[in-house]
Amino acid sequence: MIRLFAALRPPAPIRDALLDLEDDLEDARWQDEEQLHLTIRFIGEVERAAAEDLAAALERLHAPAPTVRLAGVGAFGGRGRSGQLWVRLSPPEPLAALHRKVDQLCVRTGLSPERRAYTPHITVARLPRRIPVARPEVTGWLRRHATLTSAPFTLDRLILYRSHLAAAGATYEPVLGVPLSAAARAPASLA
Repeated sequence: MIRLFAALRPPAPIRDALLDLEDDLEDARWQDEEQLHLTIRFIGEVERAAAEDLAAALERLHAPAPTVRLAGVGAFGGRGRSGQLWVRLSPPEPLAALHRKVDQLCVRTGLSPERRAYTPHITVARLPRRIPVARPEVTGWLRRHATLTSAPFTLDRLILYRSHLAAAGATYEPVLGVPLSAAARAPASLA
């Protein structure tokens, strides 16, 4: 079985800004530079044949390169689950459209459709289950970075990653890169 996800990788200056968010949160596991990405579609464990079919379908993907900016921070977690600190991207619509397109390709290759709501974000830290996201240190981090913003940047390559899980955390191996382009936008109607 192969564990896969499709993601966008922010440019180096944005990754540097995200690394600057690292703080003294006890036991937080901060993402390193190689781990910073925006998941478009988590695929999960698949057989090799399904992975090859998906890669072939993604190679034919035509989609516009989204232009977004960093727009604040947030946290997931609670109810006994591990928490995450993340950075929001705005506007969410072009990312959601790309998510839908990739999800449709996944379904066409025989994978199950995505059931969870899509929230475009870049995870910057993971919190162990014993640290609730309501803890004062976490809420302090959220307050300190609430107004985080950046200049607009373009995400011009969709990457199919293979994820290797280990006790020290996941490592990500790029399997396929698919260029995205403004030229992929639907042509204007001829009236």
